[in-house]
Amino acid sequence: MEKKRKYCQSCGMPTKRDMDGGGTNADGSKSKMYCSYCFQEGEFTRPDITAVQMQNFCKDKLKEMGIPGILAKWFTRGVPDLDRWKTVNK
Repeated sequence: MEKKRKYCQSCGMPTKRDMDGGGTNADGSKSKMYCSYCFQEGEFTRPDITAVQMQNFCKDKLKEMGIPGILAKWFTRGVPDLDRWKTVNK
């Protein structure tokens, strides 16, 4: 059974911030591991992105939201250590 996570295991976003309540699995159920921005209908929305690219993408999004660069870097520092990236090349 999938354990509910506090953070998306792809991008690191707090799951409570996901307006859709999480991504969706292939059977239509809510994913307990991934947010709706990263995972839909059982597939990653950006299947070919690397951990470093995801980290940079998230940093840029945070900066667009008005988060200072140093904080954006701090908030995304753990992206490469999330479950999605443990089994693939970083």
